[in-house]
Amino acid sequence: MLGSVTDTEDVLQDTWLTWHAADRTTVRSPRAYLVRTVTNLCLNRLTSARATREHYVGPWLPEPLLASPDAAEETELADSVSTAMLVVLETLAPVERAVFVLREVFGFSHAEIAGFLDRPEPAVRQIAHRARSHVRSRRPRYDTDPGRRAAVTDRFIEACAGGDLNAVLELLAPDVTVWADGGGKVSAARRPVHGPDHVARWILGILTKPQMTGVAFEPARINGEPSLLLTASGTPAGALTYDLTEAGITNIRLQVNPDKLRGLRPSGLS
Repeated sequence: MLGSVTDTEDVLQDTWLTWHAADRTTVRSPRAYLVRTVTNLCLNRLTSARATREHYVGPWLPEPLLASPDAAEETELADSVSTAMLVVLETLAPVERAVFVLREVFGFSHAEIAGFLDRPEPAVRQIAHRARSHVRSRRPRYDTDPGRRAAVTDRFIEACAGGDLNAVLELLAPDVTVWADGGGKVSAARRPVHGPDHVARWILGILTKPQMTGVAFEPARINGEPSLLLTASGTPAGALTYDLTEAGITNIRLQVNPDKLRGLRPSGLS
């Protein structure tokens, strides 16, 4: 719902405090009460976040979350929590996002969602239809074969480590774009970089900068999909996620804002 590990933890803490203070004898359905509470707290956060991001420095990307789900979780949730999906959800209005997540990810009925949001059921159906159409038109069509993704990830790491421009170019799709989120806290491109040659040279150029000395790429499962974890002396320094199509790597997203890396540390998984 939020695309932020820190905001999620805050919402869950606030929900627990609300539940702890509630008169349980008046709560007919604890599940509905908790979902309603979480949803409305998320809506408040989303509304505030949209105003804040108008002044964000450079591209805004969701926070990466390092995890190792089992096979069942991977199949069911990987697409829902992928960076690509979170970026698409960011283009929805807060209420549209809430309705989409509650309906498409968690499977609540329109009637249940109407109760959570205090809105008429017909209105919720319209919002759900509009949000679903919006997401479908923007959701990238990419290769979800984990074997191929793992192989491409290994080849990408090898090409970058060797500074091999041609090897990097071979992995990139013709329409590749890279977004880098430094949040004004660390050096990062303020605008998207487009095209295989520009992207490849930008990536290899970044790796030669003094501040990148000692930074290593390693395979990791981030936001439910095979990705790259950047580490410096064993400490997480960033995350690189990407979409993979038949043509190659596209939609590369580099998250290096230090304020958004909590989910890459073991404590972020507690």
